[in-house]
Formats: sequence, C-alpha cells, structure tokens
Amino acid sequence: MGILVGMDRLVLFDIDCTLIDAGGAGGRSLMVAIREVYGVGGSLDGYTFHGRTDPAIVRDLVMMWGIEGHEVDGRLDSCLDRYAELVQTEVLETGVTVLPGIRDLVAALTGDPGIVVGLLTGNVEAGARSKLHPTGLLSCFRLGAYGSDAERRDDLPAIAVERARALTGRTFTGKSIVVIGDTPADVSCGAHLGVKSVAVATGKHSVVELAAAGADHVFGDFSDWREAHAAIAS
Repeated sequence: MGILVGMDRLVLFDIDCTLIDAGGAGGRSLMVAIREVYGVGGSLDGYTFHGRTDPAIVRDLVMMWGIEGHEVDGRLDSCLDRYAELVQTEVLETGVTVLPGIRDLVAALTGDPGIVVGLLTGNVEAGARSKLHPTGLLSCFRLGAYGSDAERRDDLPAIAVERARALTGRTFTGKSIVVIGDTPADVSCGAHLGVKSVAVATGKHSVVELAAAGADHVFGDFSDWREAHAAIAS
C-alpha cells in the first residue's frame, strides 16, 4: 500500500497508552504529589485516570478524600508543579515504551507537507514533555493542547485548532481534524467540532468499546501503520 500525501490534516495524538506506555509513572507520581501537597491519600475505589486531565484527576481525588473545593483550588498549581518534578525523575529512572507502529506512523505523518502533527493530552505540558523526551519523538509534534491549558478534555481540541492556525495560517475544520487516542473520552472530546476520531485499543478499552463510543476508525494497535496512516489521511 502506498503512502497518501498532500492531504490537509491536523492530526492530534493522545500520549499515554496511545503513543507510549509509561508503566504507571504518571499515576504513581500524581499520588505522591497529592500526599505531599494536600496531605491526603486513600483508595481509588474504582476511579480511573484514563481519559481525564491531570487537573481533573487531582480535583476528583482530593475531594473524594475530604478536601473542600476552595482548598483544592488554592493548592492545585503547587500539586501539579510537584507532580511534574516527580514524573520527570521517575521516567528517567524507569523509562517508557513506544507502542507498536508508532515510530513509523508518526514519521510518515510528519513527512507529509499537508499534515500538521500535534498532541492532545490530559497531561500537563511539563509532564507530557517528560514522558516523550526519552523516546526521541517530542520534536515530531509541532504543537499541543494540554491538561495545563484546560481542565475539561472537551476544551482541548479547539485550543489545538487555534494553535495550529496561529502556527501555520491554516484553519482546520471538521474531518480535517483527526484525534487519535485510546479511550472513549478521546473519541468524544472533538465531537462538537465534527472531527475524525481514530481509536486504538492499546489501553484499558477494547476495540468493541471504542467502536461503541463512536470512533470513525478503530485499531487493535498500530502495528499495521500503513493502514492507520491511510485512515488518518483519507
């Protein structure tokens, strides 16, 4: 199968369980930061970090563990700053794994002059950079929309679109915007903009679950990166 070129696209990747597996480094670092800054901890009681932004995770957990709303806001930035320090150290010590097909897929997309490749992630920007830096992939992403930009994941696609317009002078709309991720939240976050969603079952959610969430294309993984590239660029 040949590589399609020249299609006008803004392609936005989630990070955790889409590009990489960080072995839970983010979750462990966030829990330590919460204990240090808020002085609380406890059971997750089925709570999942997947598909949420870092600020939303902190807010949910500390309120579940007894911190009042005004206290959450007052210490949130300090907690996220501490988290960024901790995750940088942990990633350097434990490393991360680039998921199947990702290197080839990202290289093909970045080599296409009609495609702008960026990040759309619930990670705060400093955490995102720390996780991607060891992989050598960070420089492939020309822009990003991060959990540090908005607490609601649904607000991030519009931020990415505006940053792409400022960077390139091009306005991306509808299916020319492609959001790639591993959770139903990735599938739904750009629905109000009419984006194309490409889901990959390399996280906690199955192909069946991601298809049921309404993804335009679903892959078990990106081992067949040419097929994924065709779905993104078509």
